Amino acid sequence: MSETDLAYFDRRSDVAGLIITGAAYINESAFVLEGQISVSRDEDVIGLKKLAQAAKKSGNKAILQLFHAGREAVYERLGRIVAPSAIEFPFLKHVPEEITEEEIQTTIGDFGRAARRAIEAGFDGVEIHGANHYLLQQFFSAYSNRRTDQWGGTLEKRMAFPLAVLQEVQRAVKESGKEGAIVGYRISPEEIHGENVGYRIDESLQLIDKIISEKVDYIHVSLAAGYDAAPEGSEKSFGKLVKEQAAGRCPVIIVSNIFTADDALDALNHGDMVALARAALIEPDFTRKIRENRAQEIHTAIEHNLADLHIPPKAIDMFNMEGSIWPPLPGLENE
Repeated sequence: MSETDLAYFDRRSDVAGLIITGAAYINESAFVLEGQISVSRDEDVIGLKKLAQAAKKSGNKAILQLFHAGREAVYERLGRIVAPSAIEFPFLKHVPEEITEEEIQTTIGDFGRAARRAIEAGFDGVEIHGANHYLLQQFFSAYSNRRTDQWGGTLEKRMAFPLAVLQEVQRAVKESGKEGAIVGYRISPEEIHGENVGYRIDESLQLIDKIISEKVDYIHVSLAAGYDAAPEGSEKSFGKLVKEQAAGRCPVIIVSNIFTADDALDALNHGDMVALARAALIEPDFTRKIRENRAQEIHTAIEHNLADLHIPPKAIDMFNMEGSIWPPLPGLENE
C-alpha cells in the first residue's frame, strides 16, 4: 500500500458516509491494472489496515471491493487468462482459456478468503464486484458464457457462479464474527454489445431478486450514461426498476454524472443512496460543503488544485490516455 494510495483515501475520508475502495483483486489471475489494490495474500492485510484507517479517519465506514477481471486480466503479465468460455472477443487481443471446474471452486474460495482478510484489516464490510464486464458478469452473460455444465446454459445456471461467490463471501464474513459487517453487490443492469446481447434488464432483475434473497446489505447499480438512464423503451430508469425489485428489502445505490448537490438530490428519485465517483475525485469536501450550507462552493471541475486532490498519477494517466474507456474528468484537460 503506497503513500500515494493512503493520501488519496485520507483526503476523501469525509466525502461520504460510506467509502468504497477501487477493485481489489482476490488472486493473481484476477489482476487488471498496475497499482491495483491486492487482497490476494495474507500479507496484504498489513497494508490494508493502513488503508482502512485512512478511509475511516472521519468516523465513516469503509468497504473493500472484491474483484476478478476474468477475460479482462492483463495478458502480458499473466500469460494465461481465464473466462467462462474460450471465445474470441473483437475488443481483446487474446483469446481467454475456459476456466476449469477446479479453478472455479478455487476462485469461489478466494473470494471468501479475500473477504476474511478485509474484515481482519478493519474494513466494515466488502462489496462484490459483479459489474463492468468482469468475471462474475461474464458468467451471467449469455454472450460470454457458452458453457453446458452446471455453470452455464440456462438463466438459472448462468446465475450459479455469482450466487456461489456471494454465499461464500457471506459465510466468510459471518465467520469473522464482526457484528454488523456489510456485504454489498455491484451489478451492471444490462449488457448489450450491438447485436450481441449478454442480458437485458428483465434477466438482471431476476438475478438481483436472488441476490437480495441472500440478505445482502445493498445493491450498487453500475451506470455510465447517467443516474437517470433507462432501458430502451422504458419510462422508468434502471434505478427505479431495481428499487421496485428490491421492494424495501435492501437499499439501492445509484451512480453516474452526479456533480452538484442538486444532482445528488435528484438522484435520490432513482436510488436510496447516491454514489460519488468522479465528483469524489474533483471535490473531496462535497458532503461537508452541503452540511455547512456551502453547496454553491462545490467544485464541478478540477481548477488548478491537483496537489490538494492527491489523485494518483497512474489514474491521471488513465483519464488522459487517448481512447480511454474512462469518462472524462472535467478540468483535467487544462492541467
